[in-house]
Amino acid sequence: MRQVLRVAPPVVLGIVALVAWELVVSLGRIAPFILPAPSAIYQELVAQRGNVWDAAMASGLNALIGLAWGTVAGVLAAMAASRFRLMSEVSIPLAAVLNALPIIALAPILNNMFESTSSVPRRLVAGIIVFFPVFINTLRGLREIDPTHRELMTSYAAGGWTFTRLVRLPGALPFVFTGLRQASSLAVIAAVVAEYFGGLQNGLGSRITSAAAFTAYSRAWAFVVGACLLGLVFYLSTLLLERLAMPWRTRLIS
Repeated sequence: MRQVLRVAPPVVLGIVALVAWELVVSLGRIAPFILPAPSAIYQELVAQRGNVWDAAMASGLNALIGLAWGTVAGVLAAMAASRFRLMSEVSIPLAAVLNALPIIALAPILNNMFESTSSVPRRLVAGIIVFFPVFINTLRGLREIDPTHRELMTSYAAGGWTFTRLVRLPGALPFVFTGLRQASSLAVIAAVVAEYFGGLQNGLGSRITSAAAFTAYSRAWAFVVGACLLGLVFYLSTLLLERLAMPWRTRLIS
């Protein structure tokens, strides 16, 4: 019952918003070519379900690879920064610079650096966007050490990397997954937006721009819905992975 009460408010709000959207468009308050009705978008989504699926698989693969390498790079950089002061002083400003890079400026440059048939630029963009939240959250978790654990490992004469592997990383897992939850949605956004600027025309972003260019706005919105569902799948997968990695935390929360 607690879970139902937690889920019910956003579900009810979403249904009310969709009904209001449908009524506003159907009553002529908004022209369908400006904002199609949800019913029209749904019909187009059903008609284009094969194309939406194929495009989502292409964008999802780019987002997944970017999420993977960005997460690994972020965790390793955070481990090095927590261990060495010089690395901390260098990596934090560098991470801030990477976070400040806009996708719309980065994607065209990377597309020009690689072949037009390469998916590497999209994966690089996704990984760069993922790096910052994972790095910052992991670094914070690695620095928050229980003094009792520190004294215990000191009494065992544990080395720096042993201390990191046995104490810092397990203690930082909640922070790692906080960054990963943020990064999972950002990876999908980055992969889709990067497709707006050329390259392979097989992802959701390129299909959205193509449909909009031909004024097929219902079709464009159908691919937007596909991108939303893809981002939701990534986020829910991250939550599932967090529960599997830290079952004790789930029991404590419940």
